[in-house]
Amino acid sequence: MLFTILALAWPTMLEQLMQTAVQYIDTAMVGALGTQATAAVGSTGTVNWLIGSTISAVGVGFLSYIAKADGAGDRTAAKRASAQAVLITGILGVFFTVLTVSLSGMIPVWMQVDSAIQEMASAYFLILYLPMLPRTASIIFGTVLRSAGDTKSPMKIGLFVNLINVVLNFLLIYPTRQVFLFSVPFTVWGAGLGVIGAAIASAAAFTAGGICITCVLWRHRTISPRGQRFSPDMQILQPCMKVAFPNMLQRFGTSLGYVAFAAMINSLGEVSTAAHTIANTVESAFYIPGYGMQTAAATLAGNAYGARDGKRMKQLASIFIPLEMVLMTISGACLFWAAPFLMRLFSVQTAVISLGTTVLRMVAVSEPFYGFSIIVEGFMMGIGKTKAPFVYNMIGMWLVRILGTFICTQFLGLGLVWAWACMIAHNLLLFVLFLICYVRGVWNTEV
Repeated sequence: MLFTILALAWPTMLEQLMQTAVQYIDTAMVGALGTQATAAVGSTGTVNWLIGSTISAVGVGFLSYIAKADGAGDRTAAKRASAQAVLITGILGVFFTVLTVSLSGMIPVWMQVDSAIQEMASAYFLILYLPMLPRTASIIFGTVLRSAGDTKSPMKIGLFVNLINVVLNFLLIYPTRQVFLFSVPFTVWGAGLGVIGAAIASAAAFTAGGICITCVLWRHRTISPRGQRFSPDMQILQPCMKVAFPNMLQRFGTSLGYVAFAAMINSLGEVSTAAHTIANTVESAFYIPGYGMQTAAATLAGNAYGARDGKRMKQLASIFIPLEMVLMTISGACLFWAAPFLMRLFSVQTAVISLGTTVLRMVAVSEPFYGFSIIVEGFMMGIGKTKAPFVYNMIGMWLVRILGTFICTQFLGLGLVWAWACMIAHNLLLFVLFLICYVRGVWNTEV
């Protein structure tokens, strides 16, 4: 069983690692343009979480349904669900395209972005969200493929997307310049578009990824929607949306909390915004073991639930949880040690580096506790129980992180360190709530 877990988890981890590597490269490339450029790109990043996580929640509904159908050996139901995923992708893609394009001028204002960089932030956001349909396809179709046990195809496409993004960043952000390869000078063409070039590069990469993953799903041997009807099928959509809706509310509410959190941090000034943006980018790499394992946990739990095998569910927990805790402990220790070095990769400002190092070392201590929460939540997503995670995350986000940060930054005049302390308190509360849930056996309804 350990081999099965690792076979499912490692492609997802590698895919997320490459995505994070590109975020690192993007941040470093834009960071070379100055603090204002970094702040302009990062200031609306939480809106990306808000939209992306809402779409991902819909994917969770299909993941749960398809994983159960696969566990029960019902391939026809899985293919019907795949066709419904195509329908929902089209609807959500068009909706979010219209929404984001129409609001692109207002979002930096709502996010309390400094007036000097609002125009730059707005242009970046507009270009980044024009290809919303292929971005939606990448998220939902990737989840559909993983739910059927295919984690390698999304990984390969992710690597391709990242390569496109890096190459176009290199060509579009900077002007024509001379570079050296093994001490030999070369003149490299560059568009010199700065932040706008970074947005175009990402938009082009997202478009290519959406097209590729659509082709892979259409030709897939076991989960292709070919031959199925694409009109609404309530026999499929109803159970999918029953799982997706609480998860959608959870992710929407949590991501909206991230937006409010970032807006309060943006109000602290450019140094805090830049340090927060870079620290978030750095931290994301150290969550890879957690979320890679969560995808495998959700898929295998759904398979076991579909087969009505409670014993296998127990075996999964006995392997997943210790493995996850060890991985996240190692991850947290590495983050604590490497924090100053990683901050220096993205900024030369002493104030930004020092502040970012402090908050990264704070959050590193909470990594193992958060890892436990991620795995138990993954089990619950796989079996379709998404209401409890919704409640837990809303309590933690709004009553601990947001309210606490509001009091600390807006009333008491405290800075970024205290805002991140509220975030860590949120993570620790989730650990306690999911531990209670685990002990009570809510995650394993077959026992």
